[in-house]
Amino acid sequence: MDWLGWIDGLALLAGSGLLLLLAVTSWREGEWRAVWLSLLFMAANIFFWVTLLLSRHAATALSANLALLVLLAVFIGLSLLKHFPSQPLPPAPETIERFDERDHMFSRDQLKFHPGLAGSYYGEHPQFRPLDEKIHLRPELAAPGMVYHDPVYSPVFAAAFSLLDRTRAAAGGDVNPERSAATAAEIAAAVLRLARFYGAVDVGIAPLRPHHFYSHSGRRAEGWGEPIAAGRGSAVVVVVRMDWKMIARAPSLVAVLESSRQYVEAAKIAMLVAEYIRGLGYPARAHTDGNYQVLCVPLAIDAGLGELGRLGLLIHPVHGPCVRLAVVTSELELPPSRGRDFYAASFCRICRKCADNCPTRAIPAGEEPVVRGFRHWSIKQEKCFEFWKRIGSDCAVCIRACPYTKPDTLLHRLVRFYISRNPLNQRLALFFDDLFYGRRKKISPVNPDEILPA
Repeated sequence: MDWLGWIDGLALLAGSGLLLLLAVTSWREGEWRAVWLSLLFMAANIFFWVTLLLSRHAATALSANLALLVLLAVFIGLSLLKHFPSQPLPPAPETIERFDERDHMFSRDQLKFHPGLAGSYYGEHPQFRPLDEKIHLRPELAAPGMVYHDPVYSPVFAAAFSLLDRTRAAAGGDVNPERSAATAAEIAAAVLRLARFYGAVDVGIAPLRPHHFYSHSGRRAEGWGEPIAAGRGSAVVVVVRMDWKMIARAPSLVAVLESSRQYVEAAKIAMLVAEYIRGLGYPARAHTDGNYQVLCVPLAIDAGLGELGRLGLLIHPVHGPCVRLAVVTSELELPPSRGRDFYAASFCRICRKCADNCPTRAIPAGEEPVVRGFRHWSIKQEKCFEFWKRIGSDCAVCIRACPYTKPDTLLHRLVRFYISRNPLNQRLALFFDDLFYGRRKKISPVNPDEILPA
């Protein structure tokens, strides 16, 4: 039965090749635990199949060999089968309560500078006052005395956010009185290409719905509490990728430096796209860090750019939660983008790595709670933000811990395809992710020696 030997040899090569790919990929990524384990498994795989090849003519070995190959074929067949239990229907947009920006932790933290607004807000929300006042006593994120403060590099991310604040005027602008003759489809195609040309790793378009907008403004004293009109038209959602190597240093200062860098990049692209649309004769507004009127994550999901993860962030099909977003809204109705299901939400239900690694347990470990009239994951933002103010960084441990936060390599593309097929694959992938990469991430109490790459 020489054909059996050929099949065994093919299994030997396929298994060893996959484990070698894992070893090489892990070596390039600096994942030494995965390197040694993959080499150990590769040696065991070679020993097993060589032993089987040498003894395949023995009667008992022959039967065992045939049974093993049948089981292997069944396993591969099941792995390729795409089947997920029916997913819950998305909530009807009209049942979703709009989120008030005044309730956001970033907005509430600014109330310490505006006693009048604080009195008004806490008069209506007395339950937030005790915890907020404790947070108000802490210094600003870039101030000295925090765990990861650095006198040279902490001012860098403060400068990035200060720059973003000063570019708010560029969010809008004059509209060309002469409207372009280009069709909506032509403009949409140009917008998608333009965003990618200027650095977006992904971009999508979604129709605007009322729940995409904050109900009231709350980030700044000017305009605080003013209602935000729910506009009609389309949103262009821009995705930029954070460097996974820098996020792997979370929660040190390195993480917030990369986060702030990509907020600047996302703002640059969004402002340019908005300027382009205004030049075609249509009103457009860029929504960037610190200057939003819309919620980026729901819009990104509706634009087909990913799914909502347990950690409350967008899970992009390639870059996971290791991304930053910006949005451009316009009354121009553009053809919407279509995404594809890759079942990240299903994986999030069994994974819980972000919740287990969260230093403050701000991420729910159970099922999605019902918030604002629909079921979705939502973090305890007070716990999260208080930790930021303690360490002087925006943490990002949850992003670092997420199995989707991997570089876009052949190995990780194969894994992402594998876990998009069925729940069994997802459970097996999670088991091996824990085995090769570890369940818990070690947190360094100090910044690395090299904070910014040379």
